[in-house]
Amino acid sequence: MAASYGAPGVYIEEQPSGSMPIEGVGTAIAAFVGFTEKYDTEQGDPTDPEGVKPQLVTSWPQYERVYGGFVRGAMLPHAVRGYFENGGSACYVVRVPGGNGDNGDGHATLRLPAAGRPDVESLKVSALNAGARVEVEVVPPAAPAEGQEGSDNKQEYTLRVYEDGALREEIGGLAFSGKSARTIERTINERSKVLRVEVQPVQGVALAERVPAPGRYTLEAPAPDPVSVTPADLEGSVADRTGYQGLAIADNVTIVAIPDLVTIATNQDGSLDEDTYLAVQKQVVDWCEASHTRMAVLDTPPGLNATRALEWRSKLARDTAFGALYYPNLVVTNPLARPGATNGERFITVSPVGHVAGVWARTDATRGVWKAPANEALRGIARLETDVTNGEQDLLNPEGVNCIRSFGSYGTKIWGARTLAKTDPSWRYVNVRRLFNFIEESIRRGTQWAVFEPNDFDLWQRVKRNISSFLRGLWMQGALVGATADQAFYVLCDASNNPPSSVDEGRLVVDVGIAPVKPAEFVIFRISQWQGGGSASEG
Repeated sequence: MAASYGAPGVYIEEQPSGSMPIEGVGTAIAAFVGFTEKYDTEQGDPTDPEGVKPQLVTSWPQYERVYGGFVRGAMLPHAVRGYFENGGSACYVVRVPGGNGDNGDGHATLRLPAAGRPDVESLKVSALNAGARVEVEVVPPAAPAEGQEGSDNKQEYTLRVYEDGALREEIGGLAFSGKSARTIERTINERSKVLRVEVQPVQGVALAERVPAPGRYTLEAPAPDPVSVTPADLEGSVADRTGYQGLAIADNVTIVAIPDLVTIATNQDGSLDEDTYLAVQKQVVDWCEASHTRMAVLDTPPGLNATRALEWRSKLARDTAFGALYYPNLVVTNPLARPGATNGERFITVSPVGHVAGVWARTDATRGVWKAPANEALRGIARLETDVTNGEQDLLNPEGVNCIRSFGSYGTKIWGARTLAKTDPSWRYVNVRRLFNFIEESIRRGTQWAVFEPNDFDLWQRVKRNISSFLRGLWMQGALVGATADQAFYVLCDASNNPPSSVDEGRLVVDVGIAPVKPAEFVIFRISQWQGGGSASEG
C-alpha cells in the first residue's frame, strides 16, 4: 500500500525486486566421532565440561588447544590431522567420553626408568590436572671439577617440571641414598603443584639403585578404555547433543565418519568384534540416508586382504547412495613413538576416513562438488597397509569398494568414486549423490522466502526464475551435462503441476530435472593399424 503524502515534495520508496538469488550451501564440512586426549573448557565450550557436544574446529592447532594431541588407542586425532593435511578447512569433533587408562581418572602418567637398569621402575609420576600436558626432566648432579673432591650432595638430583612446554617448577635436593622412599615422595609432593610421585617397593633392589635415568620425559595420557563404551555411546542422543545424533545442531555437516569404531570393536585379546563393527556402520549409513543431506565415509577393519574386504562389503549389506566404503587402511608415522623405537613402533596403521574426507573437501574447493573425488593424491601417509593389484580391484570396484592405490612415483591415490548403491546405477557415483545433496539443500534454504506468499502466477514465476538462475550458473561451471541450458535442466512451475485443488491445500509444487556430469571411470582408446590415407604417387 502506498504511503499517504501531505506536503509537496520528492519521496523515494524502496520496492522489492522480486528476485531472491539462491546461494550454494557448503559441501565439505566433516564430522568425526571418537576419542580425544582431553577437553579444555577454556578453549572450547565452558557450558560443556565433558566436551560431548559437537564442536567446530578450523585447524589442527586449534584442535590441539581444545582436545590435546595424540593418545594411545585413539584414532580420531589421526583422522582430524589427515583431514586438514589433505585440504579440509573445517570439521566438527564429537567427543565420546570413556574410561581412561590404568589410573582410571584421565590423568597423564609416566614410569621413570632407573639409570643403568631400564627394567626397574624408579618413580611413577602423575599429573595433578586431567588433560594437562606435562613433561619432567631429570637433571643429574654436576660432576666435580678436575682436582676437586666431590661434595656431600653429589648424589642429589633435580627434577624440572614443564607444563605446555613452559618450565613451571624446579625441585632440587633429591637424594636416593640415605633416605627412605617416603622421604622422596614427601619432598616432591609437598613442593609440586603440577604432579605427584609414588615410589613403589621393588623386591631385591635398593633405593640407591633406583636413581632415575637422566633425560626429559613426556607424561602419557591414558588410552581410552573401549570396554566402557558401547555402540549406543557413538550414536548418542539428539536431546543430550551427544554422538552423531548430536549433529542435529550442526546442519551444515555433509560428511560423517567414526574413526574410533575400530577402538570399541576390538576385544581385550586383540580380536575384532565384527558384529559390533558392522552394526555401527549400518546404523550410521541408515542415519545419513534418513537425513538426506549427509554421506558416511566407511572403512574396512585393519588387516584384511582383498578377498576379505570383498566379504566385508557383502556383510555390510547396504544398498544406498549415502555411504562410501574405502580400502585399505593407511600407515602413518607414529607421533607417540619414543626415540630409538623399532620400525614397527615408529609407524601406526590408521583408518583412511579422515584423509578421504580431506580429499573430498579439497576437490570441492578446487574443482567443485560435481567432480568425482578420485585420482587425487593422499597426503601425510607413509604407505598403504596392503597394496591392491589391478586384478583385485577388478573384483572390488563393481561391488562399491573404493580402492586406494600406490602408483610408485605417481603417488598414492584414491582410485574409486562409487557409493554403496547397487540396484540403481543412476546413484552409482559419489559426486552425483553429493551434487544432488548440494542442489537440494541450496534450493531448500534459498526459497524459504516463498513460504506464506500468495500462491499465484506471480509467485510461480519468481520461484522458477530464481531456481533457473541458480542451475544455469552450475551448468556454466560444468556441473551439468548439455550443450545448452535447456539440455542441462528444466524447471516446471505453472498451472499444470499447481492445479486449483493443490493451491487450495496450500501447496506450491516445483518440478526440477537436472542432468549431472558423471566421471569417466573407464577411459578406453580403440587403436588399430592403419595403412595410410592414399596410395604412393606414380611418375
